[in-house]
Amino acid sequence: MSLTVDGIHTYYGQSHVLQGISLNVGDGETVALLGRNGAGKTTTMRSIVGLTPARSGSIRLDDKEISRLQAYRLARLGLSFVPSGRRVYGSLTVRQNLALAAERPRKEAAWSLERVHDMFPNLVTLAGRQAGHLSGGEQQMLKLARALLGGPRILLLDEPTEGLAPGIVADLGRWLAILRKEKVTVLITEQNALFALRYADRGYIIEKGTVRYEAPAAELRDSAEIRRYLGVGVDT
Repeated sequence: MSLTVDGIHTYYGQSHVLQGISLNVGDGETVALLGRNGAGKTTTMRSIVGLTPARSGSIRLDDKEISRLQAYRLARLGLSFVPSGRRVYGSLTVRQNLALAAERPRKEAAWSLERVHDMFPNLVTLAGRQAGHLSGGEQQMLKLARALLGGPRILLLDEPTEGLAPGIVADLGRWLAILRKEKVTVLITEQNALFALRYADRGYIIEKGTVRYEAPAAELRDSAEIRRYLGVGVDT
């Protein structure tokens, strides 16, 4: 399934946050959406999944217009949003969190509980622990596992490395590599641009709610634009 965002404008009250954002994610692609704090990355994600609806513009899954659909209907179509921060059911155990996600998977879901446990074996050990007592990295594992159990057709990851220790970031990279090999369609937002581009096919740079540059990931990593807009150097 492909995702096409065409000229969306999104506001918070009178604040015009997204000013004509356009991007596309092809079926089976991993695409990175990059920018500094406040550039509009998370708002783009929230607009796509219906949590902060765009006032104008078009959002399509394949050829289906979805910009006016409610968030729960988008989830049923296969859009799975993994927000930044500690967004788990803290009073429930890891096992219970996963059971809720597995209760109503999509019919074509490729990710069973067994496959998720193979990808995240630590969740087996942590099964009886309350999710609110997990570390940031363990909660990130749990959030990804829950999303996969729902059978996503497009996975949207918002700032997945935020607050993680370097060792957990390395684990996250391995998980992203698996998803890419499995041809899961992924849109990922990141401030850690060089990390995201290591696992992406293409990337977009946004600034002040507008796309400033788009290129294949390898080209973007070596571009002047990544230094100009993000202030980072080439990964050596």
